[in-house]
Amino acid sequence: MLFNLLESLRPFLMEHGLYRFFMVLDQLGFRAALAGGLSFAIVVAAGPRFIRWLREKKIGDKAQFDVAELNAALASKANTPTMGGLLIAAAIVVSTALFADMTNNYIQYALIVILWLAGVGAADDWLKLTATSRPGASRQGLYAWEKLVFQLGIGLLIGFFVFRAGHTPPGAESDSLAHVLNLPFQKTYDSPSAPTSPYLIYLPMLAFTVITLLMMTGMSNAVNITDGMDGLAGGITVIVTLGLMVLCFIAGFEDAAKFLLVPYIPTSDELAVVCAATAGGCLGFLWWNASPAAVFMGDTGALFLGGLLGYVSVVIRQEIVLLVMSGVFLIEIASVVLQVGYFKATKGKRIFRCAPYHWHLHRGGWQETKIVARFWIVSILLVAVALASLKLR
Repeated sequence: MLFNLLESLRPFLMEHGLYRFFMVLDQLGFRAALAGGLSFAIVVAAGPRFIRWLREKKIGDKAQFDVAELNAALASKANTPTMGGLLIAAAIVVSTALFADMTNNYIQYALIVILWLAGVGAADDWLKLTATSRPGASRQGLYAWEKLVFQLGIGLLIGFFVFRAGHTPPGAESDSLAHVLNLPFQKTYDSPSAPTSPYLIYLPMLAFTVITLLMMTGMSNAVNITDGMDGLAGGITVIVTLGLMVLCFIAGFEDAAKFLLVPYIPTSDELAVVCAATAGGCLGFLWWNASPAAVFMGDTGALFLGGLLGYVSVVIRQEIVLLVMSGVFLIEIASVVLQVGYFKATKGKRIFRCAPYHWHLHRGGWQETKIVARFWIVSILLVAVALASLKLR
């Protein structure tokens, strides 16, 4: 809003010699930094009152596992307030609305993704956590298929509108790079001064939409499954989101995109503001979620954070790079899929001691804080490798 206000007042400010006092808002990096700082400040400042409200409403976690050892280890966390994702979502939305260009379609779609998936997660958390206090309540959260329908639904809608937003300009010599299939180590341009490569594959709307809903749904569930230890999902999300922010700056600046031979997606750099706000909000959440956690994000936070990561990667055409950066998330969701599939196929046998994988390590003797710290380190290394891979073309 502040950027759009500056746009509307620009002629007046320039006419009266006042523009120099506000021109810093034209700098995307400055607005991203402000968004990240404000998002962090909102979560840290509002945290105590919000956590107190959750406790008064008795919105506490009562997770139960089929492993007595885990239940004993988690006994100290019983009734810890959850649904902290509401605070993260609010901070991101407010910060983005203030410092991003609200006329940008990609920003509008990002906010829709946040509100939609946070709403689905909040409904699931609320039904689960208030079941005992609602007379005659039989619902223990949303059914898995119900959540999946909402996740696929938003993926389908966003895929369609993002494809439309990246339409080919009239008179263009080739299709829009916003629709290109960006393969590993593929050169979008033969050289920084050359036109686009003739070997690029441009996705039709159906294929583009399918990729979008798979990325958003898959990442949404991957983050949700990873959210099981104090600071685990939140910390990894900060790391991955900062990597995505760098990719947004590159994708939206033509010179940078051509220098690194990656797709140039006009106006996608504005998503750096959303990424910065997300990183700031999650970093602020770690203030309260660090071990021992005072609040959990719940499905409310995990579902929209993963979906948002998938959405941004689709816009900037860096889905595979995101998957590399999100290696820990992928290991976590793969461990659950493998465990469930093997258990059913062998009628009771298991691959891991427990799934997701972080609980396998915990039952193997690793302390929770050690698992979280090492997964953070692995994520930092993966982000570094993913960003470095851009130059290997």
